[in-house]
Amino acid sequence: MTNVKPLQRIFVTLCLFSASELSHARHAAIVVDANTGNVIQQVDANQAWYPASLTKVMTLYMAFDALRNGQLHLDDMVTISGHAAHQKPSKLGLKAWDRISVEDAILAVITRSANDAAVVLAEAIGGSEDRFASKMTRQAHELNMSNSNFMNATGLPHDRQVTTAHDMALIAYHVQRDFPEYYRLFSTHSFYYDGREYRSTNKFVASYPGAEGMKTGYTCGSGHNLIATAQQNGKRLIGVVLGGMTSGERYDLMYDLMDTGFSQSSRYGQYGADTHIKTMTTGYAGSPPYQLDCGNKPESTYVYKSAPAKDWSTKTASVLASQTVVRKSHTLTTPVSRNSQEWSVDLGAFLTQTAAESTNRKASLQLAQTLNPARPVVVKHQMFNRESRWHALWTGFDSIYAAGDACKALWQRNVQCTVSRPESSITQRTASR
Repeated sequence: MTNVKPLQRIFVTLCLFSASELSHARHAAIVVDANTGNVIQQVDANQAWYPASLTKVMTLYMAFDALRNGQLHLDDMVTISGHAAHQKPSKLGLKAWDRISVEDAILAVITRSANDAAVVLAEAIGGSEDRFASKMTRQAHELNMSNSNFMNATGLPHDRQVTTAHDMALIAYHVQRDFPEYYRLFSTHSFYYDGREYRSTNKFVASYPGAEGMKTGYTCGSGHNLIATAQQNGKRLIGVVLGGMTSGERYDLMYDLMDTGFSQSSRYGQYGADTHIKTMTTGYAGSPPYQLDCGNKPESTYVYKSAPAKDWSTKTASVLASQTVVRKSHTLTTPVSRNSQEWSVDLGAFLTQTAAESTNRKASLQLAQTLNPARPVVVKHQMFNRESRWHALWTGFDSIYAAGDACKALWQRNVQCTVSRPESSITQRTASR
């Protein structure tokens, strides 16, 4: 962030965490090292919260599982029901009895948080949204998201639809590791549907260096929520913020948390190397707060009964301006064939070609069996501000699933990776030695 020294950023972030601890459940947050799974920092990460559209990350996890097991395919066309078409905004504006591809529905959920598209996926997988929500909850509990309960596929208000910052970080962690071939879709900046371009509403993806995704969410009950993932110089982080009082506030806090996590200041976190996101003590989550003074607060035993939280940011140092560096985005305009060639495993983005080549050399020595039959290459991606990043790729997998299986095996060895497909936008490509 511009014109602010690193130590000032650290101070601001710690103040934000401290301020929230003074007043119960004013916001919740967590930052996780995606490679090790270790928790770097957290505040009220086990406090119950309304997930809002962060619910859709769980919906997409279920969709990715259906793609992997063959129940769905990206180019399948599914019929839009009246129930899906009549969802409340945000929505794509789908019409009942029209058809949409599974891939377009997924991209609409990621970029536009489209409730109608989310229900289309839910009904294609579960038969009905209610049955799908039950499957979501069962799957969440199998992933140790013990304080999450889902009543719909969208995140539209329901007093029994709850989660925690811990559980949202855990589902992001599993998406990366379980479905690396689809995780790349969260970086989509825009997509085309029915002759129109739809741009992502996630400002984090467009503004933070190394941003990869994931999802925004908002209701009056939840406040402004955000799951974010980013990678810088071989280090990947997962961050969750629940309960921002404004949209800008959630982004500003996430920028600070990511800056702190990527710096050496992460050693100041209250959690050590033995605290893993999968084994972190959770306990009883309580009842969710109703965060903002808007909407209709449900009178229910499931709702936290105190007054709405006040704006904690007014009690802290000034919030920093957002960053202007933009990561190059990936835009998909046509369905991806299941038989497309030259899928790649991406081992990370680096500031120099030398660093990327060094990563590939180490992989040649230590990971060649897992990455076989792919070959190492280095590609140069240019971002919108003309800065470049060098990607260490192993390319030559004959399908998205082959690359996904290899990347999944690498994650199990605590080696970070994503799955990508070489594009015409690559400006330079060299063999790694």
